[in-house]
Amino acid sequence: ERAKAAGIKLEQEAPLAEPSELADYDAILFGTPTRFGNMAAQMRNFLDQTGGLWAKGALIGKVASVFTSTGTGGGNESTILTFWPTLAHHGMLIVGLPYSAPELADISQVRGGSPYGAATIAGADGSRQPSPAELSLARFQGQHVASITTRLQ
Repeated sequence: ERAKAAGIKLEQEAPLAEPSELADYDAILFGTPTRFGNMAAQMRNFLDQTGGLWAKGALIGKVASVFTSTGTGGGNESTILTFWPTLAHHGMLIVGLPYSAPELADISQVRGGSPYGAATIAGADGSRQPSPAELSLARFQGQHVASITTRLQ
């Protein structure tokens, strides 16, 4: 709510992002599928193209957070953790998903998500859609990032 009141753009269509665009934002939520416990090769390639931004210090102090999707649930956390060194090298402020999100402590159902970030389990064939709890965690993470970003400005 605070982010909306501050006029922060909460949603954006981005069919194809360019690494150079990252410097234009105060906060960035990165999403990637999990591939054997790591981010997808395409995302690694994207991040590897940010060397020019690193050389300029263009991302220092920007808020960053990560979410993911896996086929079976294995690797959600390690995938997010594969992001964090790159974000730290850029001097970004890494924001996770705190336990103040009530769904995070609920173990009554199978779901993705951890203090590292939101996640969904798509099923081995990709047919499973995010559950209401997973969607709620993703929204909470986005709102948390927006709230922190607003407070830092």
